[in-house]
Amino acid sequence: MRRLFCIKEIASGEELKNWLMLKLEEEISKFKEARNVEELADVLEVIKALQNLPEFSDVEKVREEKVKERGAFNDGIILTGEK
Repeated sequence: MRRLFCIKEIASGEELKNWLMLKLEEEISKFKEARNVEELADVLEVIKALQNLPEFSDVEKVREEKVKERGAFNDGIILTGEK
């Protein structure tokens, strides 16, 4: 049996935000390649962690306002061109 060892660190503040931004890029890249639910779940996990940061805490409210103004992808609405 092969044993794996890893180092656990606790990040906060700007360090956590920077790490999450890098992790988001990584997970999006993996999802774009694999196109499966497991990789999408990883993307969502990072997004939920970002939502817990003070500067992103109102993201759900902003998302809802944008849906009211422009519609949603669930409706099949895709806007192109300049705002």
